[in-house]
Amino acid sequence: MAVFNGLFPVLEGKEDAARAFAKEAAGPRGEQFGEHLERNDVTRETWSLLTTPMGSFVNVWFEGDVDAAFKELATSDDEHTVWFRRTVLDVTGVDMSQPDDGTPPEVILDWKA
Repeated sequence: MAVFNGLFPVLEGKEDAARAFAKEAAGPRGEQFGEHLERNDVTRETWSLLTTPMGSFVNVWFEGDVDAAFKELATSDDEHTVWFRRTVLDVTGVDMSQPDDGTPPEVILDWKA
């Protein structure tokens, strides 16, 4: 099982939209979000809103099948995933349907008791 820990920029003034996105994903859309996580063997996922002098970011951390989770987010056309992709694009400017050719975040420490 792999871990992903990455920062997604929050577009200027979209901090409340990021909070609303998280609340909706865990609340009214929680069942569909949970199904996506289960399909990709994700056992835990956290989102943290960071406000820095360089702007705001959402730190996303999850443990599971990282490649499968991102592939599903990029390609699935079910209603929940389309909503999720559209909301990520609106809040962060990141298009989840377009593969990122950059180097993925490097996990340099992963300790577990």
